[in-house]
Amino acid sequence: MANPKGRRRLQYVLGPAVFLLLCYFIARQITHQINWRDSLNEVRRAITGPLQWRLWLVVALMPLNWGIEARKWQLALRSVERVSLKNAFRAIFTGVTLASFTPNRMGEYLGRILYIKEGHRISAISLTITCSIAQLLTTLAAGLAGVLYVWPISQLRFGQQAGLNLGFKALLLIVLVLLICLTFIYFGISRIADLVARIPFTRKYGAYIKVLQNFEATILLKILFLSFGRYIVFIIQYSLIFPVFGVYMGLGEVCGGMSVVFLAMAIIPTFTFLTELGLRWGASIKVLELFSGNLVGIFAASFAIWLINLIIPALIGSLLILSIKLFKSR
Repeated sequence: MANPKGRRRLQYVLGPAVFLLLCYFIARQITHQINWRDSLNEVRRAITGPLQWRLWLVVALMPLNWGIEARKWQLALRSVERVSLKNAFRAIFTGVTLASFTPNRMGEYLGRILYIKEGHRISAISLTITCSIAQLLTTLAAGLAGVLYVWPISQLRFGQQAGLNLGFKALLLIVLVLLICLTFIYFGISRIADLVARIPFTRKYGAYIKVLQNFEATILLKILFLSFGRYIVFIIQYSLIFPVFGVYMGLGEVCGGMSVVFLAMAIIPTFTFLTELGLRWGASIKVLELFSGNLVGIFAASFAIWLINLIIPALIGSLLILSIKLFKSR
C-alpha cells in the first residue's frame, strides 16, 4: 500500500481530475444538443438583460433547493449518526458530482456516505433511499395532477386522437399504481423492514435493515413535507426564469406543464444527469409547446436551470473531494 504522503498526493490530484473530467463531459454534452448555440447565446443575453434579476434570484434559490435536501438527509440519518448541516451540504454536493458519472444518479448514494463513519455507511444508504422515495412521491402526486391538467389542453390542440387518449390513460394508470404502492411502502417502511428482517437469508443484514424500523411517522411526514417544499422551489425557479427568455405562461400553466416534465424525468431511466440534458429539453418542448411557441426560449430556460441546479453543485462537489478522508491510515 502507498505511504501516507502518496495517499495525500493522490487525493489532491483526484479532486481537480474529477473537476476537469466533469468540465469535459459537460462541454461534450452541451455541444451534442440541437440549438445549443442559440440557447447559450440566450443565456449570455439574459445575464445582462433587463430581467437579469430574475436569473440571479434563480441562482440564489439553488442553495435553498439543495439545503432542503441536506436537511432531509440530516433528519433521516438521525437514528444512525448526527450530521451537521454543513457536512450534510458537503455530502449532497459530492453526491451530485458522483451522480454525474453513474446511471440514474446511483453515485449520489456513494458520494453522501463518504461523509459517514465507516460502520454506518451501509445503513446510511437505506436511509438515503427513503429520502429519494419521499421526493419521488411528491413528483408522482404533482405529476398526476399535471397530466389531468395537460390532457384536455392537448385534446383542444390536437383533437380527439385515440392514440393520444390511450397514452394519457396508460400514463395515469401507471402513475396512480406507482403512487399507491410507494405510499404504502413509505409509510409502512418500519413494518416492512421488520418483516424482511425475519426472513432467514436476510438475517445477516439485520443491522442494516433495523435502522428502517426506527423511522417514526413524524420524521417521515417531516421528510415528505420538505420534499414538497423542494418541489415548490423548483416551480418558483421555472416561473422566474421563463420570462427572462421570452416564454410567457400563467402560473397554472407553469405548474401543470412542469409537473409533467418532472414526471417524465423521474420515470424515464437516464444514463447520467449529463445525458439528462437531452431528455430535459425534449420533455420540455413536447409539453410546454402547448402553452408557448417560443421553442428557443424553452430550450434556453431548461438549459439555464440545468446549469444552475445540477452543474454548478457538481463542480463544487468535485472540489470538495479534497476534504474527504478517502484513505485511512492503518
